[in-house]
Amino acid sequence: MGKLRIIAAGYAIVLLAAASLNYIPGLTDDQGRAFGIFALDIYDDGLHVASAAWAAIAAFLSNRAARSFLLYFGVLYFADGLLGLITGSGYLDLGIINYGIQDLPFGFKILANLPHLALGGFAVFCALVFGKEATA
Repeated sequence: MGKLRIIAAGYAIVLLAAASLNYIPGLTDDQGRAFGIFALDIYDDGLHVASAAWAAIAAFLSNRAARSFLLYFGVLYFADGLLGLITGSGYLDLGIINYGIQDLPFGFKILANLPHLALGGFAVFCALVFGKEATA
């Protein structure tokens, strides 16, 4: 099993963990925000579970499938994080459509979008750096 497949499997686990945040007692505040920052709803959970399934299937199939997952997932999630950083709303959960531009403190925007920026950026980095493994 190559690096790309192992990384994609890791993403499946991380994304399932993200989907479970609302259901672990003590992680949400009285307003339903995980760690007091992330207001995750059923749509976010569905997106995380679907992404986890995509990652798991890609990891199971091949290095090429894992690379494709990491590249496309990475670009989508990183762009969502950038939009959230700029506007306070992302597009993957239709937040930009439902809520528009949010007037939030920049520090909060950084904290709220850091997971998508980090996960997306790392996924693209891995797809590019270890991409030759997919053709071997």
